[in-house]
Amino acid sequence: MTEPDEPPPDSKLTRSKQRWAQEGRFLTGKTSRPEEQRLPPGQHLTRDWPTLDLGLTPDVSRERWRLDVYGAVENPIFWDFKQFTAQLQTKFTSDIHCVTTWSRYDNSWEGLSTRDLLDACRPREEARFVVLHSHDGYTTNLALEDFAAEDAVLAHSWSGAPLEQEHGGPVRLVVPHLYFWKSAKWLQSIEFLAEDAPGYWEVRGYHNRGDPWKEERYSGD
Repeated sequence: MTEPDEPPPDSKLTRSKQRWAQEGRFLTGKTSRPEEQRLPPGQHLTRDWPTLDLGLTPDVSRERWRLDVYGAVENPIFWDFKQFTAQLQTKFTSDIHCVTTWSRYDNSWEGLSTRDLLDACRPREEARFVVLHSHDGYTTNLALEDFAAEDAVLAHSWSGAPLEQEHGGPVRLVVPHLYFWKSAKWLQSIEFLAEDAPGYWEVRGYHNRGDPWKEERYSGD
């Protein structure tokens, strides 16, 4: 298994997506749509759930899974899966919007609300950002206010069943209002920081925030 701080190996998907960022692929020239429209610009609907990753699928069972929450917090957390699911559990239904232009409506999630996690770890006053670390070496960064969105969840179940390994199980982040690369799969740890620290795709040409309705696909958008 890749060590947590070791970047994942290069892969065909990595090279392709990095090239898309350099070429500005998938951009439509539209920057916004009316709020009542559900589908962001440049997206198409699918009933499937395409699987995209860095070419690694970590084999982490629920029995072996751990979540570490540390950094600029008053109460660092080190939970196993039993401790994690002993916390208040919440159900959300939300849409997925992937930067590769597909969207999927009405996904049912169950897990720990990020707001309840914040109540448990108590970020210090200087905390402004979080970095998600995954078991495949992947990282992604979010502003604290995006991480704390009302429908953001650390999800262990989808459509009433345990989250499958290929989709990020045992636990992944889900932040519905941002492109799905921000919703880290195979979650291992959450680091709270005073300063921003761009993650795997963000240093490879992707937008630092990733708002689908503003079509923030790549840096400079």
